[in-house]
Amino acid sequence: MATLADAPALEIARLPHPAPMKADVRETVIADPGFGRVFTDHMVTVDYVEGEDGVGGWHNAVLGPRGPIPLDPAASVLHYAQEIFEGLKAYALADGSMALFRPDQNAKRFNASARRLAMPEIPEELFIEACRQLVLTDADWFPKVEGGSLYIRPFMFATEAFLGVRPAKQYKFVVILSPAGNYFKSGSPAVSVWVSEYTRAAPGGTGAAKCGGNYAASLVPTGEAFAHGHDQVVFLDAEERRWIEELGGMNLFFVFDDGTLLTPPLSGTILPGITRDSLLTLAREEGLTVREERYGIDQWEEDARSGRLLETFACGTAAVVTPVGRVAGREHDFTIGTGGPGQLTGKLKQRLVDIQRGAAEDRHGWVMKIA
Repeated sequence: MATLADAPALEIARLPHPAPMKADVRETVIADPGFGRVFTDHMVTVDYVEGEDGVGGWHNAVLGPRGPIPLDPAASVLHYAQEIFEGLKAYALADGSMALFRPDQNAKRFNASARRLAMPEIPEELFIEACRQLVLTDADWFPKVEGGSLYIRPFMFATEAFLGVRPAKQYKFVVILSPAGNYFKSGSPAVSVWVSEYTRAAPGGTGAAKCGGNYAASLVPTGEAFAHGHDQVVFLDAEERRWIEELGGMNLFFVFDDGTLLTPPLSGTILPGITRDSLLTLAREEGLTVREERYGIDQWEEDARSGRLLETFACGTAAVVTPVGRVAGREHDFTIGTGGPGQLTGKLKQRLVDIQRGAAEDRHGWVMKIA
């Protein structure tokens, strides 16, 4: 599959929206957006076709009205699941401007997912520009709620109509926006999690790729967690059913009484989170001893009961940083610390949020102003 990282910039054409949502209706809709329930007026679409010589190209880039996407019933994505996506946010900064947080890293991870699923890479410049133009076009959809943002969902799927197990030769890249408030609905200061007997990913699989199949496989165990009265599910490794991997689709961190911060290593079965990477950098700046090591479920319970483990938190683009207060399962039931948010969890989250929103100095060049 051709790699087009060095392709020239593709101009995004604009189509007028015949009937955008009226301002008063829009304001009502985004007053309490929740997460993933409300979508803005526009979207970006770009097509890809592989030529007879095996070299393809991206073309037909359009920013236009959001709406249904025509799809042939034999489209490859419906039968062989060639589909990937990303998630990032646009923030309102303290000076009134808007910015994206580390979109270059989302573009790189998107292309890493594409390579794993035998899909074409998209030029990073086009990925970022599509996000930038869409946010500027629908900036009036930014929610005024505390902690509000515009959640950006770029995704790509195979559109070629054929039945056969091979990489498709036609794809569509799309970007949509969703005004976002709080991710978790419980309102609890810390989430309660269920240790699943299912596994999320195996060595050599697609655990490090952000593809829909990984998330589809998590729906049954997540439903089991909900049925037991918990907010999310914890996945253990597929080989020994011992080592902690992820909390749903989020990375996990563990805070100990000796000032150590531990997180499971990126072994190919864990998604390389951009929020995870940012927090590791901030933690090192705080003078913490940071370890990327395997951590077992039995050790997690033992350390929580002894008081050696002070805090546990999960992180990801959607929820940012979320304290974990209770862990339960068929063989486990324990509380972490006081069962509420921990001091270091709050400190790291505030440092990250302050950078994202322009309230603190961005010493790492993470924030990309777009307006």
